[in-house]
Amino acid sequence: MSAVSEILHDYQHVISDLSLVTSRGGTFDVEVDGTLIYSKALTGRHANPGEVLGLFRDFVGAETQVYER
Repeated sequence: MSAVSEILHDYQHVISDLSLVTSRGGTFDVEVDGTLIYSKALTGRHANPGEVLGLFRDFVGAETQVYER
């Protein structure tokens, strides 16, 4: 599952806007409300499975409930 799919799967009820911006050179940055939570350029590697979701969870806080299915 992609990072975007994971985030939308668990937090669709709190996300009002989501943008994917492409560029050359393999850029992969994830920003939430203007705050960079993951950057391939800064880490020098692709995100591990579930890593971006974990960083998103940390950013929104434990009090933010996961979407109930």
